[in-house]
This record gives sequence, structure tokens and C-alpha cells, in this order.
Amino acid sequence: MAIKLGVNMEFVRHHDKPFAWGVAKAAEIGYEYIEPMVHLGRELLSEAGYFHSVSMYDDPLWVRDLCEQHGVKLSGLSAHTPLIKPEISVEYLKMAIRWAADAGAPVVNTDEGPKPVWTNKELDYCLMTYTLTEAARVAERHGIWIGLEPHQQYSKTPEGLDSIYNLVDSPYIGINYDTGNSYLAGGSDPYEWLEHVKDRVVHIHAKDISMQQGEAERGKVTGTPVGCACGEGVVDWQRVIDILRDLDRDIVLSVECGTVPEAERSYAYLSQLLEKVPDSA
Repeated sequence: MAIKLGVNMEFVRHHDKPFAWGVAKAAEIGYEYIEPMVHLGRELLSEAGYFHSVSMYDDPLWVRDLCEQHGVKLSGLSAHTPLIKPEISVEYLKMAIRWAADAGAPVVNTDEGPKPVWTNKELDYCLMTYTLTEAARVAERHGIWIGLEPHQQYSKTPEGLDSIYNLVDSPYIGINYDTGNSYLAGGSDPYEWLEHVKDRVVHIHAKDISMQQGEAERGKVTGTPVGCACGEGVVDWQRVIDILRDLDRDIVLSVECGTVPEAERSYAYLSQLLEKVPDSA
């Protein structure tokens, strides 16, 4: 296997630049993979070229061609939609899976999302079962993984994430492990959690958390949009790599940070660590 480096397109969010600019910048830094964020319909900022999100109304082959032009590949799609709200998530996920298959992304990443104020846990799990069943049927036909991420109220512990993973028996449901969210949730050791799920991991959100954010928010939140530059926060990246290095398949560390300079420093830091791993060359 090999551990590869990618970057979530959130790294250009604060630069008010379009998706194509971000792809070129990721390639210039040296990343081998990118992880686009996709949305339904049309929205003003992306249409005007000030935001990185890609509409699934756009031709996925355009994205495939753009990536080939710059020598990068897709590690997955950031396709977060609330599994607990099937009126939103069922058609969104099914479209994302079909779009990913055409664009060349092997994984669509998602989470349970914020729950409706009027539901209880029993109903929430029933709704998630419905959504994941519908999505998994499409994923199995197209050979696309669904990566469940620890991010919200039920998935903030290993037991909670497992309880969602186990709702539907499908070979195409896996784990998108987020190193930053698992740390901030505060309910477990994030490295023991990664050990626990590593055989089911299909994608990694490589998110570091600054000391200041960790001190202020750990145990009080279930996740965060982006982290600091990898190597400048609390995450022990050598330990993460050591846990993943014995897997029998390729895994992409998709860096989640908020700026181009952070993406550059993350690439430099993680590349140096991966140079010490013979099989990741």
C-alpha cells in the first residue's frame, strides 16, 4: 500500500478563488490528490468565480479533464449532507455517487448532519437507515465508497460512529476518519479510535488542531470546518502514519486547512514524514 497526499479544496475558501484556480494551486504545491466540495443547483459565489464549490449540474468530465490537465487525481468528494434528513440527503447522495463515478472520485464523504429539533434518537436512526440504504444501493452499482465521518452528535465517539456504520450492511460503506474532529470531540483517544476503524477506513481528513483551539473547544464541539497547518497543532502525524502504513490498500491523507500558506506548510511537513515510509514512495 501507499499513503498519498491530497488537499481538500477548502484551502482556497478564504482566497475568493474559483475551483479551477484551486486545482492549479494544489498541483503547483505538489499535491497528488484533491477533494472537491460539491453542491446541488447553482449558487452565486461559485458561478461568479469567488468560491471553490462545484455544482453537480456541471459536467463531471470537465472536472476529470481539468485534473488530468494539472496532473492531479480526485481522492473523493466532500459531499456532506445530513443523513438524518432524507428529504435532503437521499437524492443529494445518489447524485454525488453517480457524479463521483463519472469524475473519477472513488469516495463520497458525508456525516449524519445536525438533527432536526423535533426528532428523537430512535427516529434519527430509522431515518439514517433509510438514507444509507438508498445511497448504498447506488454506491454498489457504481463501485463508489461512502465515507462516514465523525462530525456530529452521534458520531463523536467510536461507539457512536460504529452505530451508524452498522446500520446498513454494505461493502461500499466505510469510514472517512477525521483526525481533528476526533480530537476535538474529546470523548476518546483519537489514535486508539483510528486503530479501531483502520480496517474500514477509505479516506482520511488530515486535520490538525492548534493548541489554542484545542484548549478552548475540546469536549465542547463535535468538529470544525478546517484546522491549522499539519505539524503546527496537537496531532501526532508520525503516529497516524504508523497506524496506517500496514494497510493493504492506498490511503489518501486529504489535508483540511484554511489557506494556501497552510496547505504549503502541511505539504512540506507531511511529505518529509512520508519520505521515511518506504512503501509510500
